[in-house]
Amino acid sequence: MFAIIDIETCGGKYEYRRGRITEICIAIHDGLRVVKKFTTLINPECYISPYFISLSGITNEMVAKAPKFHEIAKTIIDMTEGKIFVAHNVAFDYGFIKDEFAGLGYKYKRETLCTVRLSRKLMPGKLSYSLGKLCESIGIDVQNRHRAEGDVDATIQLFDRLLELKSMHPQFKNQGVEDLMTRRIDKIKHYILDKLPEACGVYYFLNKEQQIIYIGKSVNMYNRAMSHFNSKESKGKKMLNDLYNVDFVKTGSELVALLHEAEEIKNHKPHYNRMRKADVFTYCIDWFMDDNGIINFKIVEYENTVNSLVSFANYATARERIENWIDEYALCLRYCHLTSDEAICFNHQLKKCNGICAGEEEIAIYNKRAKEIMDSIIFKNEHFALIDHGKTPEERSIILVENGHYFGYGYIDRTDTFSSLEECRALVNKATFYPDADDLIRGFLKTNRLKTIVFKNIKEDY
Repeated sequence: MFAIIDIETCGGKYEYRRGRITEICIAIHDGLRVVKKFTTLINPECYISPYFISLSGITNEMVAKAPKFHEIAKTIIDMTEGKIFVAHNVAFDYGFIKDEFAGLGYKYKRETLCTVRLSRKLMPGKLSYSLGKLCESIGIDVQNRHRAEGDVDATIQLFDRLLELKSMHPQFKNQGVEDLMTRRIDKIKHYILDKLPEACGVYYFLNKEQQIIYIGKSVNMYNRAMSHFNSKESKGKKMLNDLYNVDFVKTGSELVALLHEAEEIKNHKPHYNRMRKADVFTYCIDWFMDDNGIINFKIVEYENTVNSLVSFANYATARERIENWIDEYALCLRYCHLTSDEAICFNHQLKKCNGICAGEEEIAIYNKRAKEIMDSIIFKNEHFALIDHGKTPEERSIILVENGHYFGYGYIDRTDTFSSLEECRALVNKATFYPDADDLIRGFLKTNRLKTIVFKNIKEDY
């Protein structure tokens, strides 16, 4: 059974003020004929602009007393239940209806069939596959164009013609129409999306040999996976060709998802992940205060670090970071150890250094800028726990930072409590420490506020 559907709207799906549905028509087709039809105007609860009035002829006055979407939602669910959702350019109609239901807190899912794609397969070589021009080219008279029922009636005639062509086609005649339109990627898409929940967590794409080829994270794994299938990047399309299965871990917490994803990428090194693969850090930027009380930054090998600020997989990225600091904060090349310890730095001649190396800038003023960098990197507290959502409403997640570095995470019941670092440490699973985990926590806390439990006093000033 098929539900042939058309909608009229008063705006685009991706406009700043997203449009709403103003009219819908549903025709139930049993594969031979239409057995039921439903048509109604819909009050979009927003203004219909002159452009859309000129397009469909549907005015604000016409919809003023029409039912709102939520008043006909059950009718749509009941009529389309167990049917294949058919439309000309089905992504448009199906996407709008899904969004309307999402606004009601309901997840609307149906199998879909696009008569544009079916027409391209059974009637190749047409100059245009728009509904009006395609129907005109094969002698279908379209009445009341750009109204839901008129377009549905045209789509019904087109659908009947396509079924007739399929029945005579030597290659396709023994296939069901839905099988005809189902590519391997479509089957995989439905399989993957059916397995993933609309929940926060980390997901794993697997190839035919069940090897992990990509790891991702999202506050909504279903929607994030959907975006992969809509990607137009060549690398993304190649990944989908290798995709056969999916696994996932719910985290509840977005920060836990970030940390778990980063660690898992390092553990498995999936072929299609580009970021956070490095699990060996060879260089750091250290800081120290010299005998004159000036804050120094210096690139050192990882094993020789004393007071590490940031760690890097190679020297080039460490050098790039420190050069960015020099430009942004007017730091001195001498006190970043990129020139002789005795020389007046070349940047002073270019007016990029304020002269700390020539005795022309007060130490306190220079150190203030250097501390701004350190304050943006060093955690304010040495030992603390962050409390976030759990995997279920009855639990919470804990992310522990100990000695100024990420330690691990765990989950507790909402009724559980702890009051010391030792008690907290016993509740979390120790993670393999990678320096970029600290960067993830710092970055997350810049834009998100989580409950924080501090186990020690704020670090002493430098």
